[in-house]
Amino acid sequence: MSLDVSPKLLAEAEQGAIREEDFVDTVRTSLPYAYDLIASLATELHDGQAEFTDNQTPPPSEKERGQLLRALASDAIRGSLERHFGVALAFQNCHRVAAFRPGTQDSETYTKFTSLRSQVLNQSPEFRDC
Repeated sequence: MSLDVSPKLLAEAEQGAIREEDFVDTVRTSLPYAYDLIASLATELHDGQAEFTDNQTPPPSEKERGQLLRALASDAIRGSLERHFGVALAFQNCHRVAAFRPGTQDSETYTKFTSLRSQVLNQSPEFRDC
């Protein structure tokens, strides 16, 4: 799955740097499931007191799963979404993405979420082919 880059944005990129807002808008329109999921996690995090918010609901189809994997596998996309929403993202499996407050990557909670142990404990047979 690729981003649907407009001819205007492509021309700008060919000339030099692009605005991150334009890139994020391209991500929003190209990967709407991933964008909306991260937006909802960020809103829930910012509106509450929890150390993090996470999604444990599988995507409705492989199309949406692909969008989420694409967004989190790309450093440029992931970093832009983190800056746009003011969160630090962590990812465990095919759909368990979490939003943490920026600067908490050294916290016990973040370290536990991203640990080898948590990764192993968060596995199940239905995730083998995702």
